[in-house]
Amino acid sequence: MQTSQNKTNAIYWSSGIVSICGIIYEVLFGAAGSYILGDGVKQYTLTISLFLTGMGIGSFISEKVTRNLIISFVWIEFLIAIIGGVSTFILFGVTAFLADGTDAFFLYFVTLLVGTLTGVELPILIRKANEIGETLNRSAARVLFSDYAGGLLGGLLFLYLLRPQFGLVKTAFIVATINACVALWLLYYFRDEIKRVKRHASAGILIILLLFSGIFFGEEMAFSFEQRLYRDPIVYNEQSTYQQIILTKEQGDLRMFLDGQLQFSSADEYRYHETLVHPAMELSENRENVLVLGGGDGLAVRELLKYDDIRSVTLVDLDPNVVELAKTNHDLVALNERAFEDKRVKVVHEDAFKFLKNSSDFYGTILVDLPDPNNESLNKLYTLEFYQLVRNHLLPGGSIMIQATSPTFATEVYWSINRTVQEAGLETSNLHVDIPSFGDWGFVLAKREPISWDDISIRVETEFLSTEVLTGLRSFGKDVDGEIVNEDGELVELEVNTLIDPNLLEKYLKAWREY
Repeated sequence: MQTSQNKTNAIYWSSGIVSICGIIYEVLFGAAGSYILGDGVKQYTLTISLFLTGMGIGSFISEKVTRNLIISFVWIEFLIAIIGGVSTFILFGVTAFLADGTDAFFLYFVTLLVGTLTGVELPILIRKANEIGETLNRSAARVLFSDYAGGLLGGLLFLYLLRPQFGLVKTAFIVATINACVALWLLYYFRDEIKRVKRHASAGILIILLLFSGIFFGEEMAFSFEQRLYRDPIVYNEQSTYQQIILTKEQGDLRMFLDGQLQFSSADEYRYHETLVHPAMELSENRENVLVLGGGDGLAVRELLKYDDIRSVTLVDLDPNVVELAKTNHDLVALNERAFEDKRVKVVHEDAFKFLKNSSDFYGTILVDLPDPNNESLNKLYTLEFYQLVRNHLLPGGSIMIQATSPTFATEVYWSINRTVQEAGLETSNLHVDIPSFGDWGFVLAKREPISWDDISIRVETEFLSTEVLTGLRSFGKDVDGEIVNEDGELVELEVNTLIDPNLLEKYLKAWREY
């Protein structure tokens, strides 16, 4: 028989553990939505809001639970374990097999449902602690303390252990198993108060066995679902601290995806990287020291190393896993021609904005090869403040080349980036190139001085770019030439993208949603 104090302690420990699970579900759903649906800020905002709304609904529903408090709590935990455990697994299946929009509906519905069940938990535990003999003030204060403290621990566990080590699918099953174990633990502590305790315990054990099968086999099945999201077979899949890294390969075409977004295709990546590198290098008066922001795959570095007068290349990429993959994967090593083995190449794993803010070095050429501004953290790298930092590290006579998304698919976004670069006190020139795997893609070349293309020629070995082709890349069709017209036929004034007013993000999301 358990004493009242033992039972009370069990309630407080249970409240802390289920709170850890609750916050993990909350951020797990946000991460899953960000990965599958895109726009991380939107998905985290919606999932957290829905989860909290659900908790409010659950708290209201808990008023109706006045008897059999422990059994009610146990079965709520079992339900959370079942629904939360299979949530991300089913989400991948819904995304793979059902119509667009169904996955979003499923994610938001599950988030609200798990939030509601979570909201029922704590009031029941407070009521039970009070029933045992604790005062209402004491029981509420201690349960809520356990809840808030557990919330912090849950967030840290998800960020630094669960997501990077186990991924989204396995994490859901692991956390669900903890929910079911907490239920069995309380069932044991209060066994003297519960009828047919073995029947409840048997149900819990069966649920745990099913969740264990999910831990060991669910990720493999979800991988087959995820494979349907990609045209070619997945040959490498890793969840790093920062993003999902996937390589696909079919008939020699190697493709890299970061969080579901295509980064390159080996069939035509040379068109992109030759355009990114060689115009800036040919226009620079000092090519000894080069800075590359992004480009962890090493493909831009490969092109840079064609210049004998380069003394150093500093590559700044946030994710060490991408660079390590580019150094060790035989397909990537062959594609980047062992670029990272060159002693002139130095790699820094840091946020590009932070690096520029803290560095005191100057460069003759700066290449900005960063992902598109499809979330708040990436939008920061397309702001006036960022381009001012880039300018401040550029030597006189130096050149900057910025990948600036598609002038065809996101016309206003492309020219807004150009306008923002100009506002940073730089002269600009515009280029775009057709890349079959991407479509029409744009670049902004910038210098402190007026830009002249006279006497510029491509003198290194290339597969695509030539002096004659370079001339054509600077010509834009009338439909994408920077004259942005609204639905009323009025000329749109391009806005500068800043940290305070990050208007580019919404333009970008709207453009790709409506194209």
